[in-house]
Amino acid sequence: MGELTGRVAFVTGAARGQGRAYAVRFAREGADVIVSDICARVSDTVPYAASTPDDLAETVRLIEAEGRTALARVVDIRDDAAVRQLVTDGVAQFGRLDILVANAGVLSWGRLWELSDEQWNTVIDVNLTGTWRTLRAVIPAMIDAGNGGSIIVVSSSAGLKATPGNGHYAASKHGLTSITNTLALELGEFGIRVNSIHPYSIATPMIQNDAMLAVLGKHPSFLHSFAPMPYRPVTTNKQSKLTDFMSPEQAAEVVLWLAGDRSALVSGSQIAIDRGVMKY
Repeated sequence: MGELTGRVAFVTGAARGQGRAYAVRFAREGADVIVSDICARVSDTVPYAASTPDDLAETVRLIEAEGRTALARVVDIRDDAAVRQLVTDGVAQFGRLDILVANAGVLSWGRLWELSDEQWNTVIDVNLTGTWRTLRAVIPAMIDAGNGGSIIVVSSSAGLKATPGNGHYAASKHGLTSITNTLALELGEFGIRVNSIHPYSIATPMIQNDAMLAVLGKHPSFLHSFAPMPYRPVTTNKQSKLTDFMSPEQAAEVVLWLAGDRSALVSGSQIAIDRGVMKY
């Protein structure tokens, strides 16, 4: 019996990276999982390769390898009708919805006054408005089920501090922090907890690309806002001591805690997954 046995989770942006890690970790603990991803390039202004349908299929394979059932669909979270239909179909198939990880998001780079309309609109529409659309579709189903539940909004260290070079991304992630705190108050009477996580330097294509290095190379003063993490776990893995990046699987352990009953008293909190870097 796993920690989430009998429960159903919905993870957006689940074709790879953090979303896949969360979905697979939930399945390992006994949950059936609804997974979605756009599986395509969102905009030419997003400077890293997009996920693919094959990536999403691999997520499904990994969930099923844990002995659980997955409902997977290619969905753009900006498409309100598609998100609502997926939630409806998921509840019809599984009978309930207990957990949401609103993870889907994109990032691009540039100084604020030099951003194009497309850069700004893409990041805000996906990260902020798309997440709101996801929440709007999911929350009534969770309330109707009457089982309480846990919502984890994936913000960022950029949702708590200034990050030069991606101010539009920071604006979207600060917005998610505010949404989290509002929903924690609004949903408390239904036994639904809402928290946000704030990762820093998790090894995914979003931050491991030439565009980030180009901006920091062009504006070296920005490096002061991207400090190395002061805490390094004791490990026998020499490679982990050579990098400041964390793995999605490490972050998934924190998300699992927020999804389950061990965090039953935690709502309206901003959980930093940053090894202490934001204390600089």
